[in-house]
Formats: sequence, structure tokens, C-alpha cells
Amino acid sequence: MNKTKTAKQMERHLKGIANHYRIEILLLVADSPKITLEKIAKTLKANEKTIGEHTRRLFTAGLLNKKYRDHFVEHTLSPYGKRFVKFLKAFQLEQ
Repeated sequence: MNKTKTAKQMERHLKGIANHYRIEILLLVADSPKITLEKIAKTLKANEKTIGEHTRRLFTAGLLNKKYRDHFVEHTLSPYGKRFVKFLKAFQLEQ
């Protein structure tokens, strides 16, 4: 059974991707499931603290999953994250 999201629920997801780093993180995680924070920061050539804050916001928005493995955190897309990546990739193409 499909439920219709409220405007407030949709806002949470949209605010979750409202930053170029967050968009890059979603696209990167889509291509590299189980990627760690350190690898994300290295790939994007950004500070780990900055990327940590952005992954936290994506997690809070329900777009990323985090799985703790020893001293590392693996990141994967949530079902909503997968939908957003599909949208982002389609939106990225020029018409």
C-alpha cells in the first residue's frame, strides 16, 4: 500500500540534498556501496569533519544508511536515497 508523503516529509528529504557535497556524496555512495567516511573525504578532496557533518545530515534526512564496523562506518543508500540518486542522475543530463 502506497502512502502519500506530506509536504513536511518531502521537505526533510529535499533539504537533505540541498548542498553540492551532499549530492556528490549520494552519487559516490551509489557507485561505491559500503564506502567509509575516510574514503568519501579522500575521493571528494574534502575535510573529514565537513564530510562527516554532511553524511550525518543525509542520514537524518533518511537518505543514507550507516553500519558500524570496528573503527569505521560504512555508508549505503537507503531506499529513499536510491530514488533520489535516480532523480539526480536523470536531472544531471542535459535536455
